[in-house]
Amino acid sequence: MTRSEPNSSGKSALQAYCAAFAAPGWEETENGMKQFFAKDAVINVVHPFNEIIGPSNYCEVVLAPLRRAFEFLGRSDYIAFGGRFEEAQWVTCTGYYCGRFSLPWLGIQPTGALAFLRFGEFHRLQDGQAVESFIFFDIPELMIAAGQWPIRDFPGRERGYTGYLPGPATQDGLQWKDNDSAVSARSLDMVTQMLRNLATEDQSWRPFWHEDMLWYGPAAFGSFVGLEGFAGFQVPFENTFSEWVGGAVEGSRTRHFTRFADGDYVCSGGWPSLNAVQAKTFLGQPSKGKRLYMRVCDWWRRDGDKLAENWVFVDIPHVLQQMGFDIFAEIERVRQ
Repeated sequence: MTRSEPNSSGKSALQAYCAAFAAPGWEETENGMKQFFAKDAVINVVHPFNEIIGPSNYCEVVLAPLRRAFEFLGRSDYIAFGGRFEEAQWVTCTGYYCGRFSLPWLGIQPTGALAFLRFGEFHRLQDGQAVESFIFFDIPELMIAAGQWPIRDFPGRERGYTGYLPGPATQDGLQWKDNDSAVSARSLDMVTQMLRNLATEDQSWRPFWHEDMLWYGPAAFGSFVGLEGFAGFQVPFENTFSEWVGGAVEGSRTRHFTRFADGDYVCSGGWPSLNAVQAKTFLGQPSKGKRLYMRVCDWWRRDGDKLAENWVFVDIPHVLQQMGFDIFAEIERVRQ
């Protein structure tokens, strides 16, 4: 059973966690991580990090190197809320890290200028601490901004806009207050039904969206404005695969680890979520007929009886790895 009501204590824990990144010293930030994450929390981070156990390892493997590479590292969350999925308490947030990119990170060479790294997070809470987490970074967005994207765009199709992606147009993405559970339930049902209508011949997902919708996609895909602009990406994307099944579809080989709503906001994520059999060239890689598993997450904002905005991550380096293309080895090869 999926319930959509938010939980004040969970959102309070998330708010304290987000605030820890604004602490003046690294020690205070690290202490904030240790308070938020359970000692043995399973923290799943996009490729090449993958599974990390515990907040100390997360700080050492992910945050400390990021802090060294990005001078004056800061963080801004523009969406944050909470809810329940399969009787568990969940919280989520998304936004940007920023700083002066001064030292290499994951083989990406520094620009010496202000740089942004988009993040998205989901945390399952137990007794006020995160016991299971899924953390996304749009690493290709940083590569593209730094002029170090090592593969060509999809043949015959222009990538959409790539660059800094704004938060909600309504500027109310930080949902620290409690919301009416009936409003949340309506939002959740709308998104769930929309997801089940993706990859349909008659594009039956269209009625769920505003004509002037904004789709903020992963950098390797790009972002699009307007229903027709989004369809110009989504339909060819689906047609790149002979079979395309999302994690919200019953009987799928993959599933969402969470999907919940809080007022007009909804989120979902799968690790992996989408599974698809590649039939055409994808991400510059020729088809080998393989089934690809994609780690995907989304946030949506509902406006009345339509969806208005959608922020999306796909773990592109992980998808490329399945196709035999190591993007981190490639940027190192190109640099040499």
